[in-house]
Amino acid sequence: MRMYAVNLNDSPLPPVRPEDTAALVTAVAGSVLLPGDAGYDDERAVFNLNHELMPAVIVVAQSAIDVQAAVAFAAGQHRPVLVKATGHQVVGTAQGAVLITTHRMNDVDIDAVGRTASVGAGTIWAEVVQKAAEAGLAPLNGSNPTVGVAGYTLGGGLSPTLGRSHGYAADHVRSLDVVTADSELRHVDAESDPELFWALRGGKGNFGVVTALEFDLFPVSRLYGGGIYFPGKRMDDVLRAWTAWHPDTPETMISSFAALRLPPLPQVPEPLRGVFAVSLRIAYAGTAQDGERMIAPLRAIAPAILDTAADMPYTAVASIHNEPTEPLPYYERSIMLREFPVAAQDRLVELVGPDSATTMWIAELRALGGAWDTEPAAPNAVATRGLPYVLLGVEVGPLSAEQRLKESIAALLDGMAPWQGDRRLVNNLAPEEATDAVAIYGPECYERLAGVKKTYDPTNMFRLNHNVVPAV
Repeated sequence: MRMYAVNLNDSPLPPVRPEDTAALVTAVAGSVLLPGDAGYDDERAVFNLNHELMPAVIVVAQSAIDVQAAVAFAAGQHRPVLVKATGHQVVGTAQGAVLITTHRMNDVDIDAVGRTASVGAGTIWAEVVQKAAEAGLAPLNGSNPTVGVAGYTLGGGLSPTLGRSHGYAADHVRSLDVVTADSELRHVDAESDPELFWALRGGKGNFGVVTALEFDLFPVSRLYGGGIYFPGKRMDDVLRAWTAWHPDTPETMISSFAALRLPPLPQVPEPLRGVFAVSLRIAYAGTAQDGERMIAPLRAIAPAILDTAADMPYTAVASIHNEPTEPLPYYERSIMLREFPVAAQDRLVELVGPDSATTMWIAELRALGGAWDTEPAAPNAVATRGLPYVLLGVEVGPLSAEQRLKESIAALLDGMAPWQGDRRLVNNLAPEEATDAVAIYGPECYERLAGVKKTYDPTNMFRLNHNVVPAV
């Protein structure tokens, strides 16, 4: 196998002085902020309150030109670059780095005839869902409406509403505008640069700063979806019934299982506050009548605490998973499962069921398959095709409880290790897993990514991520 450069930790970098940024301030239409400046703390804030960014300088970009200036400045100072739209997934503290925030670059242009969306780097999914719906169209969005489109898509993008019939969000990217480490702005598609196009879609933020994306939309305006919540004591019955049911459903039906121990907070629906419940999440791109018929066996498992499954406009799909949209302190990790036999079902019940001692806020098992296993016409670096499940553990709590909360998640994932797949979905990975990119992509895919990295980022400027190191 090809050899790779050693990814050494950065030596401490000196602070950026105001005089150092004079040319940058002139070149940038947005803002240039140093520690202590008004707005610095707001711009470095992330969704996860247990993580803190401490960059040497922040460039609040308004355009691709601003991004080019920021990257050129970082190169001149030999500093790494981190990009943040919403900060749902953060790796490291960005100590000494140049942080580029993109939330001002949030233009959304819908082509109703061509069924595409063109969006800026700071766009969030809620903005795309709303504008696409006005044309009777829908994107391959995630479960949380506040997640940034760019980071989600570059990591693959696992849509819990339309993905099983259409594949990963990365599969439907038409083109990207990206500023590479040489500060060049490139328009990349399957014809202009097939190798970089392959790597960007799935390789996360390893190859540059994506400033805009164009991707497909689909003629979906309504879904039959929601959650069926059962008492936690019925977890064994619910899990086994769902596991037997979902493989025979059409690709237009997406479902997942979750064990929930939600806190007694006002934003949690009344029947679920402070109780242990299990939930089946449903999203069916078909008629309400067919949806009702298909999920009837699930509703028959046990009396529900709460049942929200119903016909809905696509603009309401965030209610299916009902995830927090305000920042909170949490830890999360995920693994892929290569199978989920009876022994694995038994073990999951032991680990997070009614007789366990876990404090796990959410343990979620998403069933994949369908179009998620199909290579797109223009292949990409998404490495998880063929793995039928993704298991996610989430704990919520302050930094002072970090060790206990991480041990709780480790107990779940380590307990399911006998059925773990050999690759990982790069979205929903913990910061401490950033050095394990070979395990994320597998040796063959990683080697190809490392070759692309050598071409476009030979000094590893974009390393504050689940890092692919340039090949030697």
